[in-house]
Amino acid sequence: MEYKFNNYYEMLDSSASLHPKNIAIFSEKAKLSYKELKLKVDQTITFLRDNQIAKNDKVAMIVTNCEEFVISFFAITAIGAIPVPINTFLKKDEFRYILNDCQAKMLIVSNSHLKEIDGLEMSSLKVVVIGEFKNSAYQSFKDAFYKAIDKDFVSPAKLEDTASIIYTSGTTGHPKGAVISYKNVFSNILGINEIFSITHKDRFIVYLPMFHSFTLTVMVIMPIYSASGEVIVKSVFPFPNVLKQTLLKRVTVFLGVPAIYSAMAKAKIPWYFKWFNAIRYFVCGSAPLARQTIEDFERIFPRAKLLEGYGLSECSPLVSVNRPENKKVSSVGLPLPKFDVKIVDDEMIEVKTGEVGEIIVKGDNVMQGYLNNPTATDEVIINGWLRTGDLGKVDSDGFLYIVDRLKDLIISKGQNIYPREIEELIYKIEEVQACAVIGIKDENEDEDVVAFIQLKEDMVLSEAKVKAFLKNHLANFKIPKHVYFADELPKNAAGKVLKRVLKENIKGKIN
Repeated sequence: MEYKFNNYYEMLDSSASLHPKNIAIFSEKAKLSYKELKLKVDQTITFLRDNQIAKNDKVAMIVTNCEEFVISFFAITAIGAIPVPINTFLKKDEFRYILNDCQAKMLIVSNSHLKEIDGLEMSSLKVVVIGEFKNSAYQSFKDAFYKAIDKDFVSPAKLEDTASIIYTSGTTGHPKGAVISYKNVFSNILGINEIFSITHKDRFIVYLPMFHSFTLTVMVIMPIYSASGEVIVKSVFPFPNVLKQTLLKRVTVFLGVPAIYSAMAKAKIPWYFKWFNAIRYFVCGSAPLARQTIEDFERIFPRAKLLEGYGLSECSPLVSVNRPENKKVSSVGLPLPKFDVKIVDDEMIEVKTGEVGEIIVKGDNVMQGYLNNPTATDEVIINGWLRTGDLGKVDSDGFLYIVDRLKDLIISKGQNIYPREIEELIYKIEEVQACAVIGIKDENEDEDVVAFIQLKEDMVLSEAKVKAFLKNHLANFKIPKHVYFADELPKNAAGKVLKRVLKENIKGKIN
C-alpha cells in the first residue's frame, strides 16, 4: 500500500494549501477554515516546544469534544511527540495509572475534569487547561494562540513512528496502551476513502467522544485527509441537538454505535429531518446491530444507507465494513482493501467457510504492540496476525459475521467494559464469597452491566453498598445497573462460574 503522507501535519498542510477557505471545524464556540486551523496548530507547536516537548514525549489528553482537541492533537503529532487521548469518564485512580504507565510529560485537560486531576501528586507533569481555572501551577491553553509561528517548521514524524497511544480496557484490571503508528491509521483512512468516496464537500458530525479510537480515526483525523468539515458537538445528549446540527450544517456522513441507531429507529424523528437531511451514509461501529433495528431504521430513512463495520482499537480501528453497493444484513462487511481476515480454531488453524472460530487480522492496520507490555503483545500478535478475541464466521462471498466474543467484554454505549476488573473490586468487599459480572442487552440493543453476588455465610450486604463501594474506584459507566444476590452461583466441574447460565436465567427479567 502506498501512502501520500508521512504524518498528520503533512496531511493538514496539504488540505490547508488546497482548500484554505473550506470550513474545517464547526463548534459551539467557533468556525475555523483550514487556513485558520493550520495557523492555530502552528501556534500550538511553538507553545509545546517552548515547554520542552520533543519527539517521542507523551502528551496525555483528558479533553471533552471541542476544537482544542483537534488543534492540540495535530500540534502534538507535528513535533513528533505522542498524544495519549484518555477516556474522560474515568476516575482519579484510573487517570493516575495511565499517566504513570505512559510516562506523560504534559497533560492537556478540560477544566471540567480538574477535580479529578487536583491531588494527583505528579510534580513533574506539566498541566495545561482548556477553559477557566484558578490553580496558578497550571498553564492556560489560550496562551498557545499568542505564540509566533516557525514558517520553516518541518515535522520530523515518519510513517512508521508512533502516532498515538490508545488505552483499551484491561482484562486484569489495568488498561493496556495500544501503540498506533501513522501507517496504521493511514491504512484505515485510505480504505475508507476509497469505499465511501469521501471528498472536501463532505461533512462529518462528531458527537461520540473524541478519545475513542473509532471517533478519532474516522471523525477527527480522516476528514482532515480529504479537507472535509467536522461538526463538533460536546455530547450525544441532548440528542435532538445532534439531529439539529446534522440538519443545519448539512452533514453527509453520520457515524454511530448500536444504541444510537436503536434509539433512532424507535424515536419520533421529525418529518423534516427524515426528508431534508443531506446524509449519504449512516455507519455503525462498536458492536453488531440487530436485524430488526436495521429494518426499522431503513424504513424511517429510506434514502440513506446504513452500513455496519467491525474493528477494535488494536486495528486502528477498522477491519471490515459493508460497501454501499454491496452489503449483507447482519454482516459487518468485507475486509478493507489490503487487509486479511481469517477464522481459526484454538490451534490457529483456519476453519472451513461458514464455521465459527476466532477472528484474526493481518495488515498495515495492526498496532505495533502494547506499551510496556511485551508479554501481552506476544499473546495477541502471532506472525503478524492479531488475535481479536472475537468469535465470527465468513461466508462464501467473504463477508464477515460477528457471532460472539471470546472475551467477556461488555459494550455499553460504545464503551468497552471488562467484567473481571469489576469482579476483582467486588471481591474486596468483606461479605462477598463469590461474584460474576455479565452484560445483558436492553431494549436498545445496548448492554447493561449486571453483577451477581454470593455472600459468605450469615453475612448481609445491600445493592446500594456495593454500588457505593464501586463508585469510589470505577468510572460511572462501569457501575452495575443491577446487583443480584444468590444463595449459590452456577459453576462447572472446575469451579468456574457459568455466566451463560446466569444470562439465560436473567434474560427478559430486568429490562
